[in-house]
Amino acid sequence: MPRTTLVTGVSRRKGIGFAIAARLLRDDGARVFAHSYSPYDVSEPYGADPGGIEGVLAALGGESDRLAHAEADLADPAAPERLVHRAVERVGRLDALVLNHARSQLGALDDLTAEALDATWAVNVRASLLLVQAFAAQYRPGPGGGRVVLFTSGQHLGPAPSEIPYATTKGALQQITATLADALAERGITVNCLNPGPTDSGWAAGDQEAFVARHMPRGRWNTPAEAADVVTLLLSPDAATITGQVINAEGGFRRFTP
Repeated sequence: MPRTTLVTGVSRRKGIGFAIAARLLRDDGARVFAHSYSPYDVSEPYGADPGGIEGVLAALGGESDRLAHAEADLADPAAPERLVHRAVERVGRLDALVLNHARSQLGALDDLTAEALDATWAVNVRASLLLVQAFAAQYRPGPGGGRVVLFTSGQHLGPAPSEIPYATTKGALQQITATLADALAERGITVNCLNPGPTDSGWAAGDQEAFVARHMPRGRWNTPAEAADVVTLLLSPDAATITGQVINAEGGFRRFTP
C-alpha cells in the first residue's frame, strides 16, 4: 500500500536513508519527505555526498509532488515539530515515520564529556521522541494504519565500549520501543525498531575486510538496500500485527567470534 512517509537522514547516496527513500518511491503513489543535515556529514570521516544534497535528490528522481526535502539540525529542540509541519505542507498528512538519522559519537569511558553525551542524546533520542510526538499529533487513521520505525544498533546484543555515547542513545531507542508502541496502539500506529547489523554505508575501510571474513557468514557487509527492504516490510499491511518489536536483521553477524 503506497504511503506518505517522512524519512530522516537522507543525505548520502551510500546511506541507509537514501536506500529507504529510493525503495519507497518504487511503489506507485508513494510520497516521501526526505530530511537531511549536510553540515553534520561534512564533519564525519566519510564526508558529505560528492554531489551534495542536489545530487541525492536528483538520484531519487528530483523534487516533485512525490518527493520533497528539507534540511534541519535536529539538535535544535524546535526542529522536530517544524520538520513534521513542513512535511505535511509539502506532501500531505503523514502515515509513516522512519527515523534513520543519527549522530555517531565515539568515546570510551575515560574519554566521556558532558558535552558529547548531551549532543548525542539531543539528536538521537530527544529529537526522535519529539518527531514521534509531532507525527502522532498530525496522524489521522487510515486503512493501512500508521507506522513508526526507529533505528538501533547492536548494543543490546553485545558491548560497544569504544562508543559509549552512541551505544547509550541507541540503547534508549531500543528500550523505548515497546513503551511507544503501547502509547500509540489505540491510535492505530505500530512502532518497531530495526537493528540492521554491520552495514557498509560508506564508512567501512579496506582494512576491515578481515573482520567481515571472520564475523559475517555471507562474507560481506550488510547493505543499505537490505535494511530498506526490512523497513518496507514493517511499513506494509503484512506487518499490521507487528508492534513493539526490535528486529535484528544482522545477517548472522557472529559478534563473539575471535
